Amino acid sequence: MTDLFVDLRSDTVTRPTAGMRAAMAAAEVGDDVYGEDPSVNALEAEVAALFGHEAALFAPSGSMANQIALQLSVSPGDELLCDADAHVVTYEIGAAAAYGGISSRTWPAVGADIDPEVVAGMIRPDGYFAVPTRAIAVEQTHNRGGGGVIPLATLRDLRGVADEAGVALHCDGARIWHAHVADGVPLIEYGRLFDTMSVCLSKGLGAPVGSLVVGSADKIERARMIRKRMGGGMRQAGILAAAGRYALAQHIDRLADDHAKAARLAEAVAPFGVLATTVRTNLVALDLTKHTLDARALAAAARAEGVLISVLGPRTARLVTHLGLSDADIDRAVAALPRIFAAA
Repeated sequence: MTDLFVDLRSDTVTRPTAGMRAAMAAAEVGDDVYGEDPSVNALEAEVAALFGHEAALFAPSGSMANQIALQLSVSPGDELLCDADAHVVTYEIGAAAAYGGISSRTWPAVGADIDPEVVAGMIRPDGYFAVPTRAIAVEQTHNRGGGGVIPLATLRDLRGVADEAGVALHCDGARIWHAHVADGVPLIEYGRLFDTMSVCLSKGLGAPVGSLVVGSADKIERARMIRKRMGGGMRQAGILAAAGRYALAQHIDRLADDHAKAARLAEAVAPFGVLATTVRTNLVALDLTKHTLDARALAAAARAEGVLISVLGPRTARLVTHLGLSDADIDRAVAALPRIFAAA
């Protein structure tokens, strides 16, 4: 990625391409809080159509988009169900409770391998002074689940569970583009399964900023008020929206290249018994519980070799491929990582 380091920490480290910068510079803009930014309006309409929903709302971050969506379905004091490693309860600094007054309960972390019957058995109805369940959230692809892809059949079963119980189904679709490319499921097919979605432009798609909340027209009207309350109302945001539209046009199909690069990394480290999950997309999860290196030691050794990796826990690390990496960068990492593991 640079002359000094191959950056495998995250796909959020990408920088706008030359074509994206040109699109940003040429963007037509207006005041989005007044609904007058044509580039933002076009982006919102485009993303809503991709997923077969009525409307969408541009937000500064994936965390804000998720939290807006959750507040649309779960009233203060009511309950959200999700898995124990879900981004909405792991990496959003307690926002569901702090901003939405939402109580959350989790099923054991299983990544993309969700059992809909387990989820169905956790739903609490109204009455008996129990906290009622109002929504179920899933993550596609699953970050801490090693970029795992929830099968379409599982999502359909979860839709049935939600309908039977009368609760909402939300998708944290930060990397849903990767699932679309990996499994060939049309985006509109994913969209019809969820009441609300958040989809991110600043990870695999390489835009500098932004996610969108996707849902019905009435939900998105409410979402605009929640976004403003949370400080997410932006003004001439069309410069950022233009980057997102460029990413949608240019960077979805190329995600297959990132998947191939991740598979190369996985093949290089597999002999050392550290692969946590089968690699399906652009994330390579490393489980170091049976290795002499812990995650911080691995990261330090990799940095000394010019490779940056992410530390997710004492014995958990992660490699992420993205559009900022060349084949030569992957060659460098593929040479360095086995050398580090073998020497430990």
